[in-house]
Order: sequence, then structure tokens, then C-alpha cells
Amino acid sequence: METIFSLSSLLVMPFWLLMIALPNWRWTQRVMRSLWVVVPAAVLYAVLIVPNAAGALADLANPTLAGIQALLGSAEGATVGWIHFLAFDLFVARWAYLENQDTTHLPWWVMSPTLFLVLMFGPLGLVVYLAARGVKKMRE
Repeated sequence: METIFSLSSLLVMPFWLLMIALPNWRWTQRVMRSLWVVVPAAVLYAVLIVPNAAGALADLANPTLAGIQALLGSAEGATVGWIHFLAFDLFVARWAYLENQDTTHLPWWVMSPTLFLVLMFGPLGLVVYLAARGVKKMRE
């Protein structure tokens, strides 16, 4: 499980690097338009969660703090949770990146740190992007 955990970030990091460091490069724009960028992490998540889905479903259907703590408190649970974060954070960042490229047009010096926040703190980065987008739309 340690190896899967350690290597799982490699499934998404190239895409983060492209969006943050080379947002206007035509290959970045081309690659990020494909939903396939999130598929490897999503498939790995599915491979790990499906064999344990019945057991996890009980904790997830009626969540309690103790139940979720137990679910994530093992190497397997933490790895599955981590890959869940990787897949969904990349999906959200991809959406924000494309939405910005197509309609909002925030400058790279705003968007790159915002995407970094999505990478590090998921929902916080999303809120920052939505706020920046809102401010820009109010000024137009």
C-alpha cells in the first residue's frame, strides 16, 4: 500500500505542472480539454474501493466521526482517501482552468496561485477561484 500511495501522485502531477507553470501553452490547453486526465486516478480509486465497497458503504451511508476515522485510519483507508483527493482536486482544477481559459480570463499570476491552492487545500482553492471570478465579473 505504501508504494501505491507514494506513486499515486505521479498520476496527476504532470497535469498540475502544466496548468500552474505553463497555463497558456497550446499543449497544456489541448491536454487539459480532455477528461482523460482524471481517468488514471479515478480508475486506481475504483480498483481499490470496489473490493471493499460493501464494508465502506455502511460507514458512508450513515457517517459518524468514529466510523469515518476508522475507515481512514488504516494504510488502505488513507491511500484510498488520498487518491480520492487527487482525482477530485484535479477534476475541480481542470474545470476552473478551462472555465478561466474560456470565459473568465484571469491573468496567470492570479490563476496559478489559485490552482496551487486547489492542489494543496481543495475546497479553499475553489472558493478563492470563485471569489476572484466574481470580483472580475463585477468589475466588467
